[in-house]
Amino acid sequence: MPVAIRLKRFGRKKRPFYRVIVANTKDPRQGVSIDDIGYYDPLTEPAQIQINEEKALKWLNNGAQPTDTVKSLLSKAGILKKFHEENQSKKV
Repeated sequence: MPVAIRLKRFGRKKRPFYRVIVANTKDPRQGVSIDDIGYYDPLTEPAQIQINEEKALKWLNNGAQPTDTVKSLLSKAGILKKFHEENQSKKV
């Protein structure tokens, strides 16, 4: 079962609010999610990004693939850097 870390849209028209979720890649965007790991609010200045680092690292280590947008959010939160550092330390 391929798993992805992606965004699930909430909010009303022209007022988006997103949750960062872990879901099966074959499920629809608004479908069932396996786990909620955070949220993203693009309308605030600066945009709010709140991601549970422990859960995100767990899912990345288990093979979940983030979408391009989520990858940039994880990068801004510093989680991807920690993930890559952990992988480098395991190789050495």
